[in-house]
Amino acid sequence: MTHKALVSCVGWTAADELYSCSDDHQVMKWNPVTSETARVLKLPDDVYPIDLHWFPRGIGGKKQSQAESFVLTSSDGKFHLISKLGRVEKSVEAHCGAVLAGRWNYEGTALVTVGEDGQVKIWSKSGMLRSTLAQQGTPVYSVSWAPDSDKVLYTSGQQLIIKPLQPNAKVLQWKAHDGLILKSDWNSVNDLILSAGEDCRYKVWDSFGRALYSSQPHEYPITSIAWALDGELFAVGSFNTLRLCDKTGVHNVIDDAVDLLEFRDRVIKASLNYGYLVASTSLQCYVFSTRNWNTPLIFDLKEGTVSLILQAERHFLLVDGGGLYLYSYEGRWISSPKYPGMRTDLLNALTVSLSNDTLAVKDKADEKVIYIFDALSGKPLGDGKPLTHKTEIVEIALDQKGLTSERKIAFIDKNRDLFITSVKRFGKEQKIVKIGTMVQSMAWNDASNILCGIQDSRFTVWYYPNTVYVDKDLLPKTLYEKDASEFSTAAQIVSFVGSQVTIRRADGSLVHLHVSPYPAILHGHASAARWEDGLRLCRFVKDQTLWACLAAMAVASKDMSTAEIAYAAIGEIDKVQYINSIKDLPSKESRLAHMLLFSGNTQEAETLLLQSGLVYQAIQININLYNWERALDLAVKHRTHVDTVLAYRQKFLEDFGKKETNQRFLQYAEGLEVDWNKIKAKIEMEIAKERERAAASAAGRSSVTVQQ
Repeated sequence: MTHKALVSCVGWTAADELYSCSDDHQVMKWNPVTSETARVLKLPDDVYPIDLHWFPRGIGGKKQSQAESFVLTSSDGKFHLISKLGRVEKSVEAHCGAVLAGRWNYEGTALVTVGEDGQVKIWSKSGMLRSTLAQQGTPVYSVSWAPDSDKVLYTSGQQLIIKPLQPNAKVLQWKAHDGLILKSDWNSVNDLILSAGEDCRYKVWDSFGRALYSSQPHEYPITSIAWALDGELFAVGSFNTLRLCDKTGVHNVIDDAVDLLEFRDRVIKASLNYGYLVASTSLQCYVFSTRNWNTPLIFDLKEGTVSLILQAERHFLLVDGGGLYLYSYEGRWISSPKYPGMRTDLLNALTVSLSNDTLAVKDKADEKVIYIFDALSGKPLGDGKPLTHKTEIVEIALDQKGLTSERKIAFIDKNRDLFITSVKRFGKEQKIVKIGTMVQSMAWNDASNILCGIQDSRFTVWYYPNTVYVDKDLLPKTLYEKDASEFSTAAQIVSFVGSQVTIRRADGSLVHLHVSPYPAILHGHASAARWEDGLRLCRFVKDQTLWACLAAMAVASKDMSTAEIAYAAIGEIDKVQYINSIKDLPSKESRLAHMLLFSGNTQEAETLLLQSGLVYQAIQININLYNWERALDLAVKHRTHVDTVLAYRQKFLEDFGKKETNQRFLQYAEGLEVDWNKIKAKIEMEIAKERERAAASAAGRSSVTVQQ
């Protein structure tokens, strides 16, 4: 059974189900897998269909029936709300002349229609008119919603227009083609716009109207254009021509062996990484090991619409219209994380990231939020609260190696600033630190926690991003930078494997860059605490960047001897002296606290000292940092060293020729005479007491060892 006249519009409901409408007034349902067809509906003879759009998937809640319906626009000035079974729920008089396009917004709360009468109208989901957004003298041939559903893109002759729904908001308009624009599409995942026109070209734009790509002129006008949901591919239609374009072929490059893999059904998505090829068809998932292509592991899928496959070393993630599913490479289901208002149809590789122990997902409802899950249990990490940033986030990425407790996430916000933070919470506030600006793309290395990015017109490698947490001043010395103006502004990093970075330029071509292999080797030495090997490597390579990385790694691991040598090698003499002073401290606890101080973790250092009963040390670090209020609070609370705090405060004010004005300090100083000899004796007694306690503790440990 086929159509008898021109097919005017089509729409997929699932990977194996397609609806089509034709000038023969039939609405048909097709299954490309089984080649079955069925007639769904016969339209009246005077109704010629023009456009079809399905209600968004995953929307509708209890009224799931609405999610199983579509809008059909027609030549008689009406649009029709039709159920999947073919029942016309409602027909609405919408425009004078043909209704040329109709589109649901991403939340399923509104419908936009455009017509030959030049009007752009917004309707409720039940078909009630809300507003006439625009009115012009020429027909509007195509319309799309912005990813956040607060703006509408429509055509006007040779112009593209983005108009916000809010009245009096700024309208963006630009000349996009030299002929009439026939079709446009705006992708919700990558925020890019496609346009096609009678000038026989198709073009790609960003949401500010900046041209990213323009095709060569074709032989005939481009009459149709559409994004794939995930924003990775788009289709271009012209007379007798259909093109599939990407924004990107199994071939063994080592020995040129070629394996032909055959599948029962068509392959929708595939991913090759960590020695496994994961491919999904409309019915099943296939997992091939690169060591054995003959016997794939196969399991059935709940829903045949896999939109994303992400791989980590130990497991992989499938994303479809129904949810997130983690599987082992043996095909065992691991977990299905969920979060409030989850919209899996809007996720892509930039907004989901997977490591061996963690899954991170950027929320679409609130783009400042990242949900972080334990990959194995599927439960939210820590207290269950998501990570929240001050502005909208556009790209996220988890590092791949190391301990779960040290797992980091990097993200780029809409200002193109690059931040890094730990996925585990430390203290009350999660430390989110900015490490880059004007960053358009980034990627973590597959085998060590090295981050690379295209930053403004430079290609940058952060050899040890964790430096921001141990010695922020050292971060610039741990970077590698190279001019990247050759890559253009829209270049994207595809992968960072071993010491090779693959970059896709705006014209689609791939460029391969090599970075030094030594930092990755150093990461391996540091993670195994082989500090002597690390020192030998740095002495062999004689590179300041490598020494700086070693210094930060040693501080992070509290190895003071290595840190001292590394800091000396890069000329940081003041830090060498500070490390020496730490080594002379009487107890392990105070040495650890001063290491935390060295890394800028004042609160953690104070907490550690108080928990260890070293109240004087806690007071002294606040005095050294001029945290006078906090030092006095601790002295008063623990009823010790109030005179010490007042003495140091008095000396500080005298050095600057100032008088005390703080009422609390004046109150405690009243009738108290500062005696420096007495204070120094008290301090020496504290240090002696701490030394004795440390010696006793060490003796206790050694006696336990002997008994064992």
